[in-house]
Amino acid sequence: MHEGHIVSAIDNFDPYYDRSIKEEGIRDLHEHSNFHFQEGDINNTGFLLNIKDGHSIDAIVHLAAKAGVRASIENPVGCAHFNITGTQSMLEFAREMDVETFTFGSSSSVYGNNEKVPFAEEDAVHHPISPYAASKRSGELIAHTYHHLYDMTVHCLRFFTVYGPRQRPDLAIHKFSRQLLAGQPIAIYGDGTSSRDYTYMDDIVDGVTSSLHRAHAVETPEYEIINLGGSKMMKLRDLIAGIGDALGVEPEIKQLPRPAGDVERTYADISKARELLGYSPNAPIDGGLEKFAAWAKEYYADREVEEVGV
Repeated sequence: MHEGHIVSAIDNFDPYYDRSIKEEGIRDLHEHSNFHFQEGDINNTGFLLNIKDGHSIDAIVHLAAKAGVRASIENPVGCAHFNITGTQSMLEFAREMDVETFTFGSSSSVYGNNEKVPFAEEDAVHHPISPYAASKRSGELIAHTYHHLYDMTVHCLRFFTVYGPRQRPDLAIHKFSRQLLAGQPIAIYGDGTSSRDYTYMDDIVDGVTSSLHRAHAVETPEYEIINLGGSKMMKLRDLIAGIGDALGVEPEIKQLPRPAGDVERTYADISKARELLGYSPNAPIDGGLEKFAAWAKEYYADREVEEVGV
């Protein structure tokens, strides 16, 4: 929008978490005249065809998904419906509308428990360990088919543990912060030695924007899978200590067995993103946690922080 583009956004307000959190997340966007919002289901072809609203569509950024590894294990059919069938629906919409650029939000979960780190795009990803991971890899493959058949430029961006203000409440940093603010012990799965590559949301936005710029600049349609991460690993126990420092609360830990589907580590090789997109993450984790903590304290200052289940 700041570059003069008209942005049409779609969300079905899935009840996975409270609708009011989502509505608050987009509240400020409604102040922009170039932002249009439609509530609807991406699997509804008629709905999609009606949102064109007289404008040509230059690019689609497909971020809609039934999120969450553990949620996908509890409801694999729902995961497949939104993440596989939904991606197929969006690609078909792109074909119908002659959209030449399609950006797909994939996930680091596709790497599974890859022993080699950092994870690189050419690594084999044949053994996903959750329905969510399998659905994201399926989306990449379906997107390649549309690139091959219909000359779309497709970028599949593998996001690595994105965080920041307004983060989904079920994700670790937000969940742990609520537990600390509520005076609860932090429930962790495993012994705290698992590690993740945490990526601040501003760096992800820069990567997505750069992907769109590249897609419009290339002369020949291309298909690329690109990691977007912070390219640093942090152990779970160190993350919790950092959140506690940022909130000014001493964490108390409650250890639980690690569930099936959780990967041991994620770690992005971002050399391809640097080369193709000029991607350079510049938000260190301690600064990102400080920003999240400041938001969380303000957000929950006049709200009751409910007890957080495991």
